[in-house]
Amino acid sequence: MAEIKQQMGLDVALDENVAGGIYSNLAIISHSKTEFVIDFAAILPGMPKAKVRSRILLTPEHAKRLLLSMQENLARYESSFGEIEISGGNPQAFCKPGQA
Repeated sequence: MAEIKQQMGLDVALDENVAGGIYSNLAIISHSKTEFVIDFAAILPGMPKAKVRSRILLTPEHAKRLLLSMQENLARYESSFGEIEISGGNPQAFCKPGQA
């Protein structure tokens, strides 16, 4: 099991079977009053339907922290590598909103 040292001084354990990651080209986001649910799925050519590969549950506060962190990281990425273009005309094509 790999150990990751975060900038905040937090030790995070990264299990080998999680370290490889999971490919996702679709996220389905649902929420209730008390939680956000993000299902990460993959739609592959020739497959009849998308398969959810991972589900993440977050409190509303942590969902907002994730949003802010993603915005900050995307801004840093784009300042280093240039603007990320979204093809297909729909900037939310990756995320399909829903409600739990």
